[in-house]
Amino acid sequence: MLPEDRLSQIVQRFEFLEAQLNAGAAPDQIARISREYAELKPVVEQIARWRDARAGLADAEAMLADPEMRDLAADELARLREEMPALEQALRIALLPKDAADARPAMIEIRPGTGGDEAALFAGDLLSMYRRHAEQQGWSFQMLDLTETELGGVKEAVARIEGEGVFARLKYESGVHRVQRVPETESGGRIHTSAATVAVLPEAEEVDIDIPAGDIRIDTMRASGAGGQHVNTTDSAVRITHLPTGIVVTSSEKSQHQNRANAMAVLRARLYDMERSRADAERAADRKSQVGSGDRSERIRTYNFPQGRMTDHRINLTLYALDRIMAGDLTEIIDALTAHDQAARLAAEG
Repeated sequence: MLPEDRLSQIVQRFEFLEAQLNAGAAPDQIARISREYAELKPVVEQIARWRDARAGLADAEAMLADPEMRDLAADELARLREEMPALEQALRIALLPKDAADARPAMIEIRPGTGGDEAALFAGDLLSMYRRHAEQQGWSFQMLDLTETELGGVKEAVARIEGEGVFARLKYESGVHRVQRVPETESGGRIHTSAATVAVLPEAEEVDIDIPAGDIRIDTMRASGAGGQHVNTTDSAVRITHLPTGIVVTSSEKSQHQNRANAMAVLRARLYDMERSRADAERAADRKSQVGSGDRSERIRTYNFPQGRMTDHRINLTLYALDRIMAGDLTEIIDALTAHDQAARLAAEG
């Protein structure tokens, strides 16, 4: 049975927040109240649907005693009894603890792994895939740092993606992505296996991570690139070194002021992710069983171009729709990963 007292507490909290917003909350409280209100709204709506169906069941059962209403009541009972398991499951999922970072924008970092030039070209393909997916979802996609190879591949790419539920949707993308195909650089037509790593981090705010000025070293330098338009002729690129951890971040757009802001945002995201990972490891010994655990040394997916297939190894999902996936259609994959993660967490709660 679902905990009725907990459901009532959630509804009461939602109504309290709604009253505060309607009454005009203090300016310094509006953002916090609005965020909590938005998080609770879909849960309260799911509670209302479940309660309405349960009340409908009770009414229909009572109507069975009326000979004139018996047939109508029996039909209504059959319909509601068929709907109730799905409504209860949806409510259980809505009640699962939320990742505090799910609603945040995401930083996505892509780097080539094994495979030389072909790995760099594949990293570029992944960057295009995520950019197209962001466009399809109506999210904003901002490049923070991009270093390309002479062949047009990617040595390193860092982008910021903002929109509704971005981190919640993209957090399962962290890991090693493997590609099997005949490289453009291969004249013999042999299939090669290469890899690229993807890291998806939630954006951190200044209040989340305090970085003392003495903990960082900021260097300005001339931007470097593959040549031509990729080379910035002013000393505008910024490199920030976080001395306690040794983390180095760079940004090489045209504005030195913007580069500093971009690099600090990426540094905050990496430090925030380190703190989240440490807390997760302490809190959950079975973290490896969760698809969103973010072990970036794990091979999570294979893109096989000769066969036109993509296989996600974490959930044994194979789709023969590689062209569509590389064009940014990741919805089916992300939905499956989300459902798998929810099922695992429901099972863990018993």
